Amino acid sequence: MDRIIAACGNNCAACPRYVAHPYEKTEEELHQTAELWMKIGYRDHIVTDEEISCTGCKPENWCRYHVVKCCEEKGIQTCSDCVEYPCDNMKQCFEVTKSFEPKCREVCTDEEYRRLKEAFFEKEINLSKGKRF
Repeated sequence: MDRIIAACGNNCAACPRYVAHPYEKTEEELHQTAELWMKIGYRDHIVTDEEISCTGCKPENWCRYHVVKCCEEKGIQTCSDCVEYPCDNMKQCFEVTKSFEPKCREVCTDEEYRRLKEAFFEKEINLSKGKRF
């Protein structure tokens, strides 16, 4: 599987929400993802397939950390391209992301955890591979 590294370091290609070609998901896969998101605490209820699916980050999409918007304003692709990396905003992003890992280990199957780890919990590693400074 190819890697698609988002501005924040997530690997979209491994993300169970990512539905851009060639990573389309069936209705069943999206429903299972919505159930998983509730189980691990990302959502407080099972959301629709439309709400759980993602075609990638855009500046107008909601993001707690405004990462894509920040990168766009600075004319860079990912946070690792920034001379301020890692800024306080990204440090907080990494910390919050890591806070979900114990719950994932507890409630996920080995395969679910592996996929979430690859998609989200390795964002610092993904960004360090792209660091150019």
